[in-house]
Amino acid sequence: MNRRWKHLAVREANGVSWVTIDRADDRNSLDSETIGELQNHLEATERADARAIVYRGAGATHFIGGADGVEMCEFGSSEARSFSHRIQDLFLRMESSPLFLIAAIHGLCFGGGLEFALACDLRLAAEDARLGLPEVRLGVIPGGGGTQRLPRIVGFGHAAGMILGGRLIAADEALRIGLVSAAVPVTDLEKCAAEWASRALGIPTYAFAAAKQAVHVSRDLPLAEGLAAEADLFAGCFKERYFADRVREQLAEGRLTTTRPHAGEGKGHDHANA
Repeated sequence: MNRRWKHLAVREANGVSWVTIDRADDRNSLDSETIGELQNHLEATERADARAIVYRGAGATHFIGGADGVEMCEFGSSEARSFSHRIQDLFLRMESSPLFLIAAIHGLCFGGGLEFALACDLRLAAEDARLGLPEVRLGVIPGGGGTQRLPRIVGFGHAAGMILGGRLIAADEALRIGLVSAAVPVTDLEKCAAEWASRALGIPTYAFAAAKQAVHVSRDLPLAEGLAAEADLFAGCFKERYFADRVREQLAEGRLTTTRPHAGEGKGHDHANA
């Protein structure tokens, strides 16, 4: 994509879109304009060739330093509600995206910044990262989904301690409680993110999207309904030929053996795409 963004620095490489939130003088905070750009970039990327997006923050000190408090200090209740819905809509859109979204976190990641990371599929932290939802210390509460997503990810006890105490935690504790998937030296963060992003490149797009949808369903539905949704998504994968073709290749090459008669002769797949 050749489009220029005011608050995002974007680089496309090998099927991965590297997006830097570029508001270093404002702690890379999320104001309304940046929220709009992030959503527009996500939707543009879905129409392009990239399979993953890695999000980073400009400068050495912040990943994303919250939603923009300078903008929010002018809000009354109605403006605050509208802003909450706006940023929540972005995060819901991120969760529904078929792309692999990775937050590569360094420095401070708090408030709306952590809520942004929670909406990503994977969070990786540099060892200098500090993460939290400290809003109560400023007389407000998280408004971008933090009170809902954090307990689902780390459990009620850990989330309550962070939210009610307004506490920031270090990368090693974030790894221990499952908030991030890796804690690495700052110099290794980009390499770690690239390795994770590359895993999406070898996965069929439809299968990745179905797996992502199934995982998110697990947080929202009772077990019986979640299992039904999983079965539907599993069945949908068989509208494509990818799985059957890989199994037949392995049978033909001798890497897979079977006692089933007539295995791999192509029965079924009457709705398969060519």
